[in-house]
Amino acid sequence: MKVGLMADSHDRVPAIAELLDVMLGKGVSLVMHAGDYCSPFSLDPFNDKNVALLGIFGRNDGDPEGLKATAGKGVGMELYESPHSFEVSDQRILIVHDLGEVNRRSIEAHRYVVHGFTHKQETITRGQTILINPGEACGWLTGTCTAAILDLETGEVEIVSL
Repeated sequence: MKVGLMADSHDRVPAIAELLDVMLGKGVSLVMHAGDYCSPFSLDPFNDKNVALLGIFGRNDGDPEGLKATAGKGVGMELYESPHSFEVSDQRILIVHDLGEVNRRSIEAHRYVVHGFTHKQETITRGQTILINPGEACGWLTGTCTAAILDLETGEVEIVSL
């Protein structure tokens, strides 16, 4: 199973829609988002494309109730407080906005940890855990809109950018 990874989309709806198109074209069936959508309308591309979403709130999500209401209109869209642990295809995945929110033991208890906050794309292996920051979907700071695709069968991470 291929899972799309996003973070820090910060209301840039055209970039969100384009990144979703790229990921769907590569066989992604679920997107995990590490927070900072910002406004509820940032979820519209997920609804428009019927993309399942598992996500957490970031520090710049000023209307959590509005985001939850918008997510409730979609198919398979769930939003939680950060951090939140999920099991997908028999893999334990932790999604957290800022890695500073969790301790080392929590990180080590998961096969994958998806995070955002820094807006810098990176993939780091610590023991049996792979930490993935897909970068910033918005591209506001770096000038490049990025996301990632995680293959849960092989553990490979592919970076996608616009």
